[in-house]
Amino acid sequence: MRTALSGLTTRGRCLLAAGFAAGVCAAVLNERDLLRVAAFVIALPLLAAWLATRARVGLHAARFLAPSRVPVGVASEVKLDLRSTGRLPTGGLMLEDTVPYALGARPRFLVERLPRNTPTTLRYPLKPVMRGIQQVGPLMARITDPFGLAEFDRELAGRSRLVVVPRVVRLSGLPGGSGMGAGDDGSVRLRAGQGEDDAVVRPYRQGDDLRKVHWRSTARRDELMVRVEERPWRGGTTVLLDHRQSAHRGSGPTASMEWAISFCASICLHLHHFGHQVRLVSEDGRVLAGGSQDGGHSDHVVLDSLAALQASHRRELSGGVDPGAGQEVIAVLGGVSPASIEELIRYRPRGMRSLAVLLDVNAWAGGTDSSAPDPEDARRLLGGAGWGVAIARPSASMQQVWQELCASAGNRGPSVRSEVG
Repeated sequence: MRTALSGLTTRGRCLLAAGFAAGVCAAVLNERDLLRVAAFVIALPLLAAWLATRARVGLHAARFLAPSRVPVGVASEVKLDLRSTGRLPTGGLMLEDTVPYALGARPRFLVERLPRNTPTTLRYPLKPVMRGIQQVGPLMARITDPFGLAEFDRELAGRSRLVVVPRVVRLSGLPGGSGMGAGDDGSVRLRAGQGEDDAVVRPYRQGDDLRKVHWRSTARRDELMVRVEERPWRGGTTVLLDHRQSAHRGSGPTASMEWAISFCASICLHLHHFGHQVRLVSEDGRVLAGGSQDGGHSDHVVLDSLAALQASHRRELSGGVDPGAGQEVIAVLGGVSPASIEELIRYRPRGMRSLAVLLDVNAWAGGTDSSAPDPEDARRLLGGAGWGVAIARPSASMQQVWQELCASAGNRGPSVRSEVG
């Protein structure tokens, strides 16, 4: 009885108090008719509370998500199956499902009557605007009587997991002059009859090995030229994602970090489509996907790992090791300082193919952040070390940035030439 009384609404409590008051007055005045009215007024909220309690016990619900993993911006449908197993039909049922703000508003349903042992299905859509592992639920029900004298809350269904993966953009083309980890020979050497091999040469840069000087091209151009040894891209490709919070600007779905994550997902799936081995790592060298556990072939592993990825609190790129572990690297970097770029170059072998996409994070901040690093400074440092570089801005599509990166890999710098010996 105490449990039933705890569910009385303000209206029910006032009616109960009025009934007791009327009962006292009837006893003092010896009014039997007033006593009958008092008994009815007292019994009505008690009966309403008892019926609402019985209805609460017999309620059951199940939640189904279709599908349970969706890309950002793609709708998912939630289906709620309700059933009452009580002896009496349930009426005045208010349902509210707990939904995170990133999935939309909380849906509410009013079920005027739920027949006994007859299932009722409710549906509502979810359209996520942010990636992440989202929890839908719990489903709360508020059961009331027709007069609004008693109400009870009950959790009908627990939490359901919705995986919101990054948006993937279809890319086309591959960086020129490479096998991109497919095991194909990516060299650019051709045979010209019985003569000497063709040579890809470029002007000498400080730090180049003098043993690679191509003397015939040097004599022909009157400028010190060195041979570029185009190595085959074997053993896979490493995609490096810089997800440091300090390296990005903006918030919500339009933040530069979300663009970088979506671009990395697009690259990984694009290379997987061509059968390439891909390893996804963070800026500190931690493997996010593509390790020995999945072989780098599962798109779901890549997308799920990016869906759950949180911003890192590191201030600088972690150095000390080659981030590609001997593989080719495609680095997607936020705002990076010259010191971080030099640290990245120092441990990255010059002969290995290396590509970088530099985000102009100041453009994501609306051009108002004077503290954001200038990507042109990083482009000069990386270009001088033989990296192919592309700069990404919000105004450019991912396909445009990818094409620029492919062109930079094919050119290997504006001064690289193929000379026939």
